[in-house]
Amino acid sequence: MRVSVGNDHRGVTVKHRVVGLLKELGHEVTDHGAESPASCDYPDYAFVVAQRVAAGAADRGILLCATGHGMCMAANKVAGVRAVNCRDVMDAEMSRRHNDANVLCLSADLIGEELIDKMVRAWLSTDFEGGRHTRRMDKIAVFERTHPLTAAPPATG
Repeated sequence: MRVSVGNDHRGVTVKHRVVGLLKELGHEVTDHGAESPASCDYPDYAFVVAQRVAAGAADRGILLCATGHGMCMAANKVAGVRAVNCRDVMDAEMSRRHNDANVLCLSADLIGEELIDKMVRAWLSTDFEGGRHTRRMDKIAVFERTHPLTAAPPATG
């Protein structure tokens, strides 16, 4: 599997561990993340990984920041991306099984190394169930095509 990985300054150390695990598991990895602990902006990395997944240049993406929240919010702005922020193995499995998640967002600060390894393994090895879940994923895809993201209306008040 081709996996693109990205991270901000908070995820540098964990990213190296995840990249090592991915390679150990036999995946082709492209690293689009920060290499320095100097403060940087997570959307810059989230967009690159999400666009690669949406374009088919990567089969899946993994993003790391302090909580995983910011990366998830940014990645989900890219049409065709179904990014999830997971905190445990069941979260990771269900995101694949029922939601066909293609980008996994993880906290570099709130989850231990052993749990991150288990989550990555589970997420990569769990298949999408299809069936009734396909209908739901199709609805999301249709909405993305027919309602492209636009600028938010100006704030009032």
